[in-house]
Amino acid sequence: MILSPGSRPGWRVEGQAYNAAVGQRQCYHCKQWIAEDEPHDCWTTTEAALTRDLAPDLLEAWERLRETASEFGVQRIYASHSSIMFSRRSCYFFVRPKRTFLEVCVFLGRTVSGPEIRRVEKSSATKFVHFVRITHRDQVEAPITDWLREAYEYAERPPATHGAARTSSPRSAARAPRGAAPVAKRVRKRAVTAKKSKR
Repeated sequence: MILSPGSRPGWRVEGQAYNAAVGQRQCYHCKQWIAEDEPHDCWTTTEAALTRDLAPDLLEAWERLRETASEFGVQRIYASHSSIMFSRRSCYFFVRPKRTFLEVCVFLGRTVSGPEIRRVEKSSATKFVHFVRITHRDQVEAPITDWLREAYEYAERPPATHGAARTSSPRSAARAPRGAAPVAKRVRKRAVTAKKSKR
C-alpha cells in the first residue's frame, strides 16, 4: 500500500524509506538518509571518486588495468554507481574497486577456467561473466589481459554472429518432413492399383 507523507512517522513509497518526523528520506541504493529538499544522485560518480581511497598497490593495479584496456582501441570508459565500465557496442568488462582488491568482471562468449577465475555466471543467451580479483599490478598480464582483449573484440560483433547459429545437419535436412512418408506410400499404392486395373 502506498502511503502519503505525514500519514505516519516512517513510511515507504516505491522502494524509498521516509521519516516524516525529521523530514528525511533514505536512498534505496546507498541507504543514505537525505533531507527532503536535498538533491541526491548516488549513481552519478567519477573514476576519481571510486579510486581515490584505494591503497597504493591497488591504485597501481587500477592504473595498469586502465592503461592496458585503453590500448585495445576505441571504447567508452565511464563510472556508474560503484563500478567503472569499459564499453564498445556493449560493456565488455567493468571494475568494482573494493577495500582490499579490484573485482574485475569480464564478459566472454565462452567459459574459461584458471586460478584467476573466482566464479562464472551466465549473463545472457550468448555471454558469460567471469569474476577475477586483482590485488597487485603484476597480475595485470596474461592470461587476464588476453581475456580482456577477447572480450573487447567479442563486444563489437553484431548480435547475430555471437555464438554459432543453429543450422540443421545434412542428415536432418535430408530427412523427410513428418507425414511425408505415409503420403508417398499411399501415392505409390494407388499407382500400383491403377496399373493392375488397366491390365
